[in-house]
Amino acid sequence: MRRDARNRFATTCAAATLIHIDERSMKNVRNIYFYFMFVLYILDFFWDQFLSYLNRTKMSPIMPKELEGIYDATEYARQQAYQKENNRFAMFVRSVTFAVGITVLWLGGMGWFDELLRVYIENAVLLSVVFFWLLSIILWIMNIPLNWYDTFVIEQKFGFNKTSPRTFVTDEIKSLALTIVLEGIVISILVITFRYIKGYSWLWAWAGISVFTLTLTFFYSEWIVPLFNKQTPLEEGELRTAIEACAEKSSFSIRDIYVIDGSKRSTKSNAYFAGFGKKKRIVLYDTLINDLITEEIVAVLAHEIGHYKKRHVIYHTTIAIAIMGVLLWTLTLFLDNPAIAYALGGSTPSFHLSLIGFSILYSPLSEILTFTAHCISRKHEKEADYFVAKLGMGEALIEALKKISSKALSNLTPHHFVVFWSYSHPTLLQRMNYLQASSENSPMSISQE
Repeated sequence: MRRDARNRFATTCAAATLIHIDERSMKNVRNIYFYFMFVLYILDFFWDQFLSYLNRTKMSPIMPKELEGIYDATEYARQQAYQKENNRFAMFVRSVTFAVGITVLWLGGMGWFDELLRVYIENAVLLSVVFFWLLSIILWIMNIPLNWYDTFVIEQKFGFNKTSPRTFVTDEIKSLALTIVLEGIVISILVITFRYIKGYSWLWAWAGISVFTLTLTFFYSEWIVPLFNKQTPLEEGELRTAIEACAEKSSFSIRDIYVIDGSKRSTKSNAYFAGFGKKKRIVLYDTLINDLITEEIVAVLAHEIGHYKKRHVIYHTTIAIAIMGVLLWTLTLFLDNPAIAYALGGSTPSFHLSLIGFSILYSPLSEILTFTAHCISRKHEKEADYFVAKLGMGEALIEALKKISSKALSNLTPHHFVVFWSYSHPTLLQRMNYLQASSENSPMSISQE
């Protein structure tokens, strides 16, 4: 009996020791995750600040010679003032966002929020959806005064804003509603596939998100744009005839050309292509039509046609889908990890806490992938500019870009490293030099390239 008692006592002590070791090991793992996320969050903030600092070093009250003919002295002074104003405001926004984020991380706010919702919601899918919905609403409320200041103070001060208070409020409400709908669909797809499908769940999630993304892209102009802007077909006339002639010369079929009421919100100009195949359409901002002459507008659109002819849209879409696949596969390594939930202040593993922890831990790889995508994008922009030059419209595109950039008070002399690391387009001066060099060769038939 004494021997049995001693054996039971020894077994109990061993079990208690193992439990203590497991708890201590889990605490150590949790601390490793927490401090790793904490350091990454800080590094991300200071990296962003460093890039902003580099751009500030290029600011000067004296207009560089290379900007002569683009800005006059008065407009250059306005541009520098506009850049300083935006830079100060961006620093303030980033600092506030960082302070809130690091405080929430330090205090375990995400875990606390998760525990609070678990009192009322048991279903795993609904729990994750509601978690992100409420998080989006909180961020939306925080951003309203910042967006208001940007629109009605900075943009108003420099003559860009055309948004009425009523339009601003309506846009904000529509944006929130759209976010809730799209976020609900995406989170539901992810939680259902990862939780209920056994074996290669990330492949099913990848397929579901890819189909949803492609569908949204395909019908973007018909479903999303009308929520915010009015689109009207471009009337018959000189501009439409010129656009159709350029498309025919490029062996590019186009049926739908629309004008969007961009002047309802801003004086800044833009133009873009949307959709794929038979659903593709040209969209011109009414401000672009007012600011540029016909030849310049056609040159801008020829650049977009160049992207289609060079299959850049397919490349970008394929790359984006491939990156999504890598992201979802990597996410499986972090799902249901109790250490991540504990590091964020929770006590129960969940999809939403895993996704938040993953988004922080994934940030270094995300930065590298984004940099790579920017390098590819800049290469494609040069190819599209070359396409325009070979059509004999290089000078017209240069004039268009100069007008658009100067009217928008764009920063034309960013730091070279900032351009290298974070710009998706070459600078205006780089594009001007490239277009001029490419235009020296005689135009050739693009349809035969």
